[in-house]
Amino acid sequence: MNKKLQDVRFRIVSSLVAFCLLIGVAFGLSVQASDLDLFGGPSGQTGGGTVEKMIVANGNLTMEIDLGRLNGTGASTSRSTLTFDAVRDTFFAILVMNGELRGPVPSSMEIMPRSMVGLPAALRASSRQLVLECLPWGGQYEMAIRDKKTGFTFFNMEGQEYGYDANTNAFSIRGGRLLISPEFAVQLGRTADANAIVGSLTSSTSMRTIEAVQLNDQGDATESVLPPMNRGEAGSRPGPDVVVGDLSGLAQFGSSAGTQVGLAVGTDSCNFGVENLHWFQNPNNDHPVIPQNLYRISANGDRIEQIGQSAGNHAFTALTNNICNLGCNGVGGANLGSGCSDPYSASLYSGQSLGSRAWINPFTGFYPRGDSATPNNDHTGHTHTGPSHRILVEISDLSTANNPGATYIAEAMYITPHEYAWCQANPTACNQYNNVSYRQYSVSGTASPFSFAAVGSTQREHPAIDAWSGATEVRIEPERGIDGIAWMAYKVTQLSPTSWHYEYALYNQNLDRGIQALNVPIGFGVNVSNVGFHMPDQHPGWGADGTTNNTGFSSSPWSSILQQGSIAWSTETALANPNANAIRWGTLYNFRFDADQPPAQMFATVGFYKTGNPVQVLVQGPRPTRPSPCARVISPSSNPCASGSD
Repeated sequence: MNKKLQDVRFRIVSSLVAFCLLIGVAFGLSVQASDLDLFGGPSGQTGGGTVEKMIVANGNLTMEIDLGRLNGTGASTSRSTLTFDAVRDTFFAILVMNGELRGPVPSSMEIMPRSMVGLPAALRASSRQLVLECLPWGGQYEMAIRDKKTGFTFFNMEGQEYGYDANTNAFSIRGGRLLISPEFAVQLGRTADANAIVGSLTSSTSMRTIEAVQLNDQGDATESVLPPMNRGEAGSRPGPDVVVGDLSGLAQFGSSAGTQVGLAVGTDSCNFGVENLHWFQNPNNDHPVIPQNLYRISANGDRIEQIGQSAGNHAFTALTNNICNLGCNGVGGANLGSGCSDPYSASLYSGQSLGSRAWINPFTGFYPRGDSATPNNDHTGHTHTGPSHRILVEISDLSTANNPGATYIAEAMYITPHEYAWCQANPTACNQYNNVSYRQYSVSGTASPFSFAAVGSTQREHPAIDAWSGATEVRIEPERGIDGIAWMAYKVTQLSPTSWHYEYALYNQNLDRGIQALNVPIGFGVNVSNVGFHMPDQHPGWGADGTTNNTGFSSSPWSSILQQGSIAWSTETALANPNANAIRWGTLYNFRFDADQPPAQMFATVGFYKTGNPVQVLVQGPRPTRPSPCARVISPSSNPCASGSD
């Protein structure tokens, strides 16, 4: 058989897992020469050849879940489809010899959900930190779905088949049966459901070689090669792909002005793509723009709030560092080379040459040229103070006296026209949504100036909202390929036996249309109190800031209306006020209330600012105590909801 054309398909058997022993002790990635005899037959002869270790470059995973069986309400006739993206360059590894699949080795594939609709609370809470794990040899199961942070197993898997195409380096898993793990059954309060089948799993991934070992006819290793990541390029992903590789040096710059201070944090960008990324400096408008944000998580973890945002730094002159250890190809200047990194210190983000976010379309990356009639960072006639254009933060939001035990999160994002152009031409190989990273910091001081210290490492390719532990996140993508994405995150905290706090955080990552309204069902007969809203400070307008009449965006709080069966928050429409206080890109707003009823699943409605129909987002809201009177409406004239009474 021609091994380069075959599509190997076979069911897992216990002997296949023996090849998991090839995994090295250090990080589980290195093929060990002492283990190569596992490829031999009874005489130890292999016939020679090449053993390749490959990891996931990109791909997706799908679970078909019987929600009725999973939630304990009985088997249903239909299944819900949950789709996940494999985290790029995740270290889920397989072994291939002479083009033939020999099987996976103990390793984990990080998976990011597109939705987690209707799942138990514990599984939703872990939805942003799930992995598909190949387990060590010798256990009852070979695969499992786990929480990568806690190690908690939600599902074990059996009966899966593997496929491998040597022409395309495509690896697939098909027909895996998902079984409720014993520990998940205990958590669900249904121990009898341990090992019950609740669904199936399939995945399709592209693999890349990270190590190749040459064997002679006796099965001895004669050469070990670490091949180039992709066709001789240092990066490994399709197209250009800029990522915030590191955040460092968060600091206050300048003195306070009134009640506010200005901060900045340094960034290192890394190009994980095989294409060099355009980095043409002003006046050319084909370079990244980098905004920064600051968030605070309360000491008890019940909320995350954005407390600061900066203008955007227009990139210039790419360097050829190698901070992400990708192997820079040496291209710099007007392009960030494949695999290369480019550092900007915090002081470069503190300069008053930063440009207004108002000029920038966060999805297309478009903004005016620097030599146009509307320059992207013109500050003519503008007087700067210490906080100007930096991460604008209220002193009271940083003071340790006001915020004991709080956690602070710095975030940066790269907006680039080149990635958008690539994604439009290559929609199935798009890397446009991973340009955000965050890092935790501690704060010292009760008054200006403040000092900061990093806590832990940079969380690459994750927005700060992912740092809100225990929250459920739902992705909002109104028009794929036309506009960007946003995230709804929520958490319900029980305050007393008869009181619950409901916290919702709407984060607009790169939606140009913005968000203008939120409507959350509250259930009939529910008593609501302590209705609240929070937003970060808006920067004041200046002579060429891109807002209408250069007056800056409004800081007026959203109005809230407690109406029949729901509570609604909103700001003005774009038609009524082009500078209204919408949730624009790179910002997070909070909506909250207390209620006297426990949570239940329901759909909130998110309305957009510039264009597009509202969308529904699955959240938790207070459970109704009685049916809606609207369910009894038989004609408009008899509608009990028409007058707004209950």
